[in-house]
Amino acid sequence: MESIELTLDTGSRNATVDLTGEAAAFVAGKGDGLLSVFVPHATAGIGIFETGAGTESDVVDAIDALLPRDPSRWRHEHGTPGHGRDHVLPAFISPSVTVPVQQGRLQLGTWQSIVLIDTNVDNSHRRVRLSFLSG
Repeated sequence: MESIELTLDTGSRNATVDLTGEAAAFVAGKGDGLLSVFVPHATAGIGIFETGAGTESDVVDAIDALLPRDPSRWRHEHGTPGHGRDHVLPAFISPSVTVPVQQGRLQLGTWQSIVLIDTNVDNSHRRVRLSFLSG
């Protein structure tokens, strides 16, 4: 298995970061196999959805509606008010996805992108591990 780690700064607000270009570059020329995309953080997730048509904002708005930052809802008490919801996020948006690769190309659907979703405004420094398993 071959792996690399990306380092990202997601800023001080809810963020979605399209990782598709980095993932495609990583698997280019590698043949057939599987790409694992994993974020080793307790407050972020990886999704696959369309980008560039407003879905990024829709995803963030849906997270805010489903998991409001209201501090009275969460027992988790460190960080900014309502930070407990950030620790619940990975139960709904997995910290990893696996994408098939054929002939060195991601086998995503026409409008699919690989996206980091980060609602934790307390920690803007994120790592994402890309791992390719040949097969």
